[in-house]
Amino acid sequence: MGALDAVADRGAGGATVVFRPSGSSMVPLIRSRQQVVVAPVDPSKVEVGDIVLARVAGTVYLHLVSSVDLARKRVQISNNRGRVNGWTSQDRVFGICVAVDGVSRSGAVDKSLAADADDSS
Repeated sequence: MGALDAVADRGAGGATVVFRPSGSSMVPLIRSRQQVVVAPVDPSKVEVGDIVLARVAGTVYLHLVSSVDLARKRVQISNNRGRVNGWTSQDRVFGICVAVDGVSRSGAVDKSLAADADDSS
């Protein structure tokens, strides 16, 4: 189980999580080791351009929503470099990124569900 799996488990349990993901697939939106805050989300409110914590084909990603299929209740997840990770059902979207290094992501808080913070940075 990877680091994001543990974060996803806490998010699926309704916790707001604070952590520092590593990697360059989301640059410049999120740089490696920047602090992010991911809050539980109402998946039916997720839109293209939102950064979500989601499981796609067994792997957890903190990536962009690149497409939404409301009829089939699923979202397509992609990195910020054009690579599509795939489609996943709304119930595998565990949270939405509401802040990066203390800077709020526009509109994300309105899609989040009320939850207690769980700081694990």
